[in-house]
Amino acid sequence: MTETDFGSLVVRGTLHCVVAFDWGEEVYLDRAAELVHSAAGLLPRRPRTPAAIAYRPAPLCFDLGQQQLPFANLTTAASLEAIVFDFGAANITFRVPFELPAAELAEIASGLAEQQWLLPLARKAATPLFERLLPAIDEPTWSDSYEDYFTFQLEPHEALFQGGRLHETCRGWLVKLLRLEKTRFSDQEIAEALRCQISYGRDDAAFIEWAAAVVIDRDCEETIHTIEFANLQLLEFRYLDHKVDVALLAARNQIQTAARSWLPFWRTHARPLRLLAEIRMDTVGTFERASGTLQLVGDQYLSRLYRLLADRFHLAEWAGNVRQAIDVAADVHETLSSQSAMFRLELLELSVVALIVLEIILAMVGH
Repeated sequence: MTETDFGSLVVRGTLHCVVAFDWGEEVYLDRAAELVHSAAGLLPRRPRTPAAIAYRPAPLCFDLGQQQLPFANLTTAASLEAIVFDFGAANITFRVPFELPAAELAEIASGLAEQQWLLPLARKAATPLFERLLPAIDEPTWSDSYEDYFTFQLEPHEALFQGGRLHETCRGWLVKLLRLEKTRFSDQEIAEALRCQISYGRDDAAFIEWAAAVVIDRDCEETIHTIEFANLQLLEFRYLDHKVDVALLAARNQIQTAARSWLPFWRTHARPLRLLAEIRMDTVGTFERASGTLQLVGDQYLSRLYRLLADRFHLAEWAGNVRQAIDVAADVHETLSSQSAMFRLELLELSVVALIVLEIILAMVGH
């Protein structure tokens, strides 16, 4: 089969479009379940998957109905769901089945790179849910930060992947899906784009890239959920890193204002200290929950898949940035605490001196 012939091959599968949002410091899942009908967002599993592989705690899954996506050749409406996690983040996902010639699917993929419709659709669909869950969210704030991601789930076909090998004629086409581009890629770029590959059986495979993933498999819900959760973690790590940076900048501005005072003992830094302490506590708690929610120990395939995702999404680097920002905030907090203690001591010493002087003056006046 030539590449031209491959373009006319009909491929079947599902396009998963996910947008990750941050909704606040924490979602009290028990309270949220009382407010809105939901189902436990259990990690889908195959018979081989150990019972220990799960979300802890399990998020809540909300059915948001159906939504028509703006593609003329995708006539079936997408099912829409929201998965809300305890650390204040939510995945809003559109899942639409397709049955198209390979060339048309590549056209759809290239349009996703510059699309402007996914974020507004996700926000509009999820806003009623967010508003109903407000009593269950600690410090509810819908952040402007978001992360979108696309996964093309393809049904296995001998022209795609068979016997543990990717068919040569579909390599360039597959990279168009992964990169969301029409470009005729060089052999080097094709090899790099297909580098992050993992297979469990002889006829299934998952390919991970920064913009999108391609999963050739039928029974692969746990793979899709792991990909979407890694994208959610990327959002949380980016958001937390920015949050601590903003807090440090605010603390610095307040310190500079206090430093201009000609009375050094006025520089108690009380407001920056409270701000840094609150941000540190909130960030550490959210970071730990976001890092430990998905437990994959015991399933070698999902663990290897997650490592591939972490490599492509640079999760380790972002997590390192968050840890470093928290450490800097801790150092600044300790320094400010020491300075505040010193300023209070100076004030006490000045008060004692003033009292002694006053006592001397009163004694002299009395004579």
